[in-house]
Amino acid sequence: MKRRQLLAGTALALGLASGFGTVALADDPLRVGFVYIGPVGDQGWTFIHDQARQEAEAHFDGRIETTYVESVPYGADAERVMTQMALSGTDMIFATTFGYGPDVNAVAARFPNVAFEHATGYLQEEPNVSLYNARFYEGRAVIGHIAGRMTETNTIGYIASFPIPEVVMGINSAFLHARAVNPDVNFRVVWVYSWFDPAQEAAAAEALIEQGVDVLMQHTDSTAAIRIAQERGVLAFGQAADMSAAAPDVHLTAIINQWAPYYIERIQARLDGTWEARNTWYGIGDGMVGIAPLHERLPDDVRAEAEGMIAAISAGEYHPFTGPINRQDGSPWLAEGEIAPDGDLLGMRFFVEGMTGDVPN
Repeated sequence: MKRRQLLAGTALALGLASGFGTVALADDPLRVGFVYIGPVGDQGWTFIHDQARQEAEAHFDGRIETTYVESVPYGADAERVMTQMALSGTDMIFATTFGYGPDVNAVAARFPNVAFEHATGYLQEEPNVSLYNARFYEGRAVIGHIAGRMTETNTIGYIASFPIPEVVMGINSAFLHARAVNPDVNFRVVWVYSWFDPAQEAAAAEALIEQGVDVLMQHTDSTAAIRIAQERGVLAFGQAADMSAAAPDVHLTAIINQWAPYYIERIQARLDGTWEARNTWYGIGDGMVGIAPLHERLPDDVRAEAEGMIAAISAGEYHPFTGPINRQDGSPWLAEGEIAPDGDLLGMRFFVEGMTGDVPN
């Protein structure tokens, strides 16, 4: 193994680019690295990525060898971790969060024989950088509908991480679908500026509940908020994974990020020597976005409505951003029947009409 690492590292250092299919030696497993923003035990975003890593490793049954580094901040630390992976002979690196974009491209420029896959990013400056993302807004349309039907105070809380397009479009999607079934609904958004900070997430949940919120949503990765919801008897939705074990009485459902099929597909391409950089954005119909089991406390009609929406989105019969939709200031965005272009969604930095508060700069 040391000899293989030395040979691979030497080839990379010399820039001997002879195609993605020739990096790994024939008798050695493909080495695949994963870089995580949070701990693997967060029960949310990082947890579900790591479950997918394990599924991929089991699928290939000895043909690949995976490693991971958890809780890696953006910037110098991320660049250092990915550089060390590449120097040690890693053939393929999955960088699993939005903020790694500059770091991925900086390292990719120095290691052209390493295939890089960046989750939820937009920077694609190097030919060996591929982007992949999930249409989380589809799942948030479903939970928004459920929330609008289940709230009694007409006040729904949303714990948001960072004001990036992915998070903003999720808030807008949930709000539009809650308001569609309950015109009296209002959203209260708290920005915590972190993906994983249980103390801040818990504090945000407490603050929102004190403001009359009786349904909680989150775009953060720990179970802290839904544990508070369980204690306070407030309905809640999980994020990225099924979090029902943390709040069995109030966890109505969750958006589940199903990364394993994509990882298996892309690793197989790397093994076959057919890997090419591309830009992927999959949703419910593609199997990348799933919905956790619906709680038994949901009324039959609400359950049927949610299941119908899931089926319609999956079949391509319904798009959650279908006009007429105005921007927050009342100016037109989408006309009647018009579907939002992907470019608008991927650059979304505005709230829709009816939302209160501003999208922070």
